[in-house]
Amino acid sequence: MLIARNLTKVYQSGGRPLTVLREVSLEVEAGGFLAVVGPSGCGKTTLLGLLAGLDVPTAGTVLLDGHDLAALSEDARARLRGEKVGFVFQTFQLIPTLTAQENVQVPIELAGGGRPNARAAGSDGGYEAAGRRARELLARVGLAGRGHHYPAQLSGGEQQRVAVARAFANEPRILFADEPTGNLDAATGARIIELLVELNRELGTTLVLVTHDPDLAAHARTTLPLLDGAVTAPSASAP
Repeated sequence: MLIARNLTKVYQSGGRPLTVLREVSLEVEAGGFLAVVGPSGCGKTTLLGLLAGLDVPTAGTVLLDGHDLAALSEDARARLRGEKVGFVFQTFQLIPTLTAQENVQVPIELAGGGRPNARAAGSDGGYEAAGRRARELLARVGLAGRGHHYPAQLSGGEQQRVAVARAFANEPRILFADEPTGNLDAATGARIIELLVELNRELGTTLVLVTHDPDLAAHARTTLPLLDGAVTAPSASAP
């Protein structure tokens, strides 16, 4: 599902080159679960951006579901993300002026009513189908009665569950999660990880998680430790 070869990223800082990633390689099978771990500043988020096609490497290649990201234009990469990729962020990234249901519904409508329940987002039928899909997802993450609430009316854990529902709205082939529990207490964070693991297993969505917490990373099938932008020693975890 995801292959990276010799990824290197160099930025210019104060007129001097700053190497953030050094020849990082990895493979994630379809339906797999990889945790990228390491201390703050080791290059985890930069790597995630390269794998998702949000940024381009200075050197190296990324194949996402068979697509060479370097061979695609910026618009083509955006279309590919819309079709195949979901995201969960540390800061939730919900739209504050929309309700929980509307936040989940947005990507479904942008995709033309959503897979597999709707057609033509501009039609009444498409809108209704997108709403049903959004309500189903909110129920799946334990928020069946909270769809009409705005983000400011929800706890941090509830906002992150809305974000998880939104990430799965269009049934992505792969989901990238960047420190998804970083702003949550330990108990709430553990529940979010359990939810991601459950959806990974039930839906077969490939999951790539970035975290500095080894306890969270232990849920993954494989871990990729980074230190100063380089891989130290990848290891297998529990199946």
